[in-house]
Amino acid sequence: MSEIISRREGNIQVLTFNRAAKMNALTREMYAGLANGLNEAAGDFGVRAVIITSEGDHFTAGNDISDFLVNPPTGEDSDVAKFLGSLLEFPKPLIAAVKGNAVGVGTTMLLHCDVVIASPTAKFSMPFASLGLVPEAGSSYLFPLLVGYQRAVKIFFTGESFGAESAREMGMVASVETDPLIAAMELAKAIAVNPPQAMINTKALLKASKHDAVAAVMKAEFELFSLALQSEEAMEAFMNFMAKKGKQ
Repeated sequence: MSEIISRREGNIQVLTFNRAAKMNALTREMYAGLANGLNEAAGDFGVRAVIITSEGDHFTAGNDISDFLVNPPTGEDSDVAKFLGSLLEFPKPLIAAVKGNAVGVGTTMLLHCDVVIASPTAKFSMPFASLGLVPEAGSSYLFPLLVGYQRAVKIFFTGESFGAESAREMGMVASVETDPLIAAMELAKAIAVNPPQAMINTKALLKASKHDAVAAVMKAEFELFSLALQSEEAMEAFMNFMAKKGKQ
């Protein structure tokens, strides 16, 4: 079965991480599936909104480190880069329904979603520095803009996690719901009854002032991330991470 499930519910497209046994850790193939799903939804007039969600107890554990080491995304033609580009350019309403752990890109991708609805179990973290890496997906620009410089620095520098209520208070999450997918679907249906071009134009206007800046930051982040991936510092951090994981 596909590790990214794409299904239609009326005029709503739902993209679901389907690797629950691995806490939905993202592989190269999953990034490709997400990019394809978003690009197809963008070009399909019948799709009025997209929801990103997950099977199992967790949203995603972030990158699958083993896959990451074998297939490092060091080029702009990588599946990771294609997914991040599809997020940045996605023209329609994009909603995320999050439960459990949302690690690394599991948090940074949410900064591109128009509405994020979280479960009380949701736990967000961006432990890039602790892995010898740098923030990605435009998060070094978008996160401080959202939560303030000092709070962003503290989270990036320490890799500390924060819960659903903190995320809501920061403005990263719109609401905390017992069943975020049901709430996301209700919202998507309410959005979908509106004239579709008006929704696209409204999103474009809301994003316009930041779009080029985010694109430039994402490019710089990706270059630094690629260099960091090949560093001894990152290799040592990855090995330590894998060793700890093996002992659990």
